[in-house]
Formats: sequence, C-alpha cells, structure tokens
Amino acid sequence: MVVENTKLVRDYVNPSRLPDWDYVINPYTGCTYKCTYCCAEFMQRFSKHQEDWGDFIDAKIATRDINLIKIDGGRIIMSSVTDPYNPYEERYNVTRTILEQLKNANISLHIVTKSNLVLRDLELLKQLKNVSIVFSIATTDENFRKDIEPFAPSFQDRLNAIKILRNEGINTIAYISPIFPELTNYKEIIELTKDYVSEYWLENLNLRGSYRPRILAYINEQHPLYFNLYKEIYRLKTSNYWAEKEKEICEYLKERNIKYRNYFYHEKNRKSYK
Repeated sequence: MVVENTKLVRDYVNPSRLPDWDYVINPYTGCTYKCTYCCAEFMQRFSKHQEDWGDFIDAKIATRDINLIKIDGGRIIMSSVTDPYNPYEERYNVTRTILEQLKNANISLHIVTKSNLVLRDLELLKQLKNVSIVFSIATTDENFRKDIEPFAPSFQDRLNAIKILRNEGINTIAYISPIFPELTNYKEIIELTKDYVSEYWLENLNLRGSYRPRILAYINEQHPLYFNLYKEIYRLKTSNYWAEKEKEICEYLKERNIKYRNYFYHEKNRKSYK
C-alpha cells in the first residue's frame, strides 16, 4: 500500500546541479514505479518517511507561483528524482499545475517520463514555447521490463505516446536508460523509435547505490550467463566494458547521422562528470 501525502514547498523550481540544465522541477517526492535500478533511492533518507522508496508519494504544493522573470531563458528539466507523470498525477495534478504556470515562460523545458499519461496534457503542451518529452526506455522486452520496472507503463504504451506526440508537433526524445549490459538491445530500441524522435540520450547502468546488491542478485538468479560480466564491471571493476560499449553505440548513431547526447558514466569519465 502506498502512503500518500501533500507537502508544502516554497517553490517548484530549484537550481540544478546537472550539467545541461539551469533548473530542475520535481513535482513529487517519491515515485511508485519501484524500478529496481532507481538511482533516486537516496532521497528516501531526506523524505522523513519510514516507508521504503516506492511505497510513498508526496505531492508538492508550492506556496507561491513560479517567478517567470527569474527563470527567463533558462533550461529546465522535469524531473530528476521522480516521474512527473507517475500514476498519482491523475489525482493531484501537480505537474499540470506547473505546466499551466509555464505557458508564457521563455524557457527550454525537457520533461522526462516513462508514462503515456503525458498525453492527458497534450493541448497544454502545445501552448509551451519550447518543450520536449523525453521517454526513458531500458528495454523492448516486456518480460524483462516487468522485472526491472514492475509498475511502469509498457514499452508499447510509451511508443504509442511518442508517435501521438510527434504527430501533434511535440518534440520527442528517446532516453535509452539504463543500458543493462547484454540485456538492453539498444539497436532494437533505435529501430523502433527512430522515425518518431529527434534525438537519443544514452546512459549506462550505474550501480553506485544501495541497489547494487539487489541488481547483482537478480542477474545471478535470472540471467546467470552474464553474472561474471556484471561482477567484473561492478564488483571487481576490472572490465573495460563501458568504454567499449560507449564507443560502439556512439559510432552506430554517427554512421546513421542520428543526433544524441552521451550521459555515460564509467571510470574513465568519472572526473568530468563531477
């Protein structure tokens, strides 16, 4: 059972520490998709919740409107530690409230989601000056998807939403993330989406958090053929897998003149990401 609350905040918009954005908006604290690889689990300790990450959701209510002058010309990402179109958005409408306030803003807005609920706000999105919907996709395999994203929409639901948004003139981006070694078929994702997105974002599976043992145990149980590889990458750190995979994927996209952003994280680029 998910614990629901509302939470008063001073502002919906906060400065971003991410390299490509000036501001970040997280309409909710928590996310109920319960993705096994969620890198936002660390937020649980700041939430004052005793429940596990994925078992609570706080809908944020700002005490003041967004200052459009302050963010003028800014690059904004929504969201970094939640999904703005998680199922509870249907009830609380926090994301919709924020978009209503941003209709006249001079900003570049990227909305990152796994959900086709974004289609609810299609007409509102058309009123924003510079908005892109970024769909996070880790796999096209529905059995694997159910293992790692048990409560998230299916790949087909996301693909259908991408097609509708693109046909309605909304810019769409496919965020291939996280790329699981030997399990994420990035070529298939690209082939199925390339006619409907303007670019790709790329991010590898990063197991720095407390979820590392959980992922490794899952691989050992369900995909034992690859367990030694995962152990080399994430425990022993003796593999050059990510450097080679990064080069492979980027070359694949370059050969096809496909635009992309590279958010790969591995030992060789650790300093630059800091």
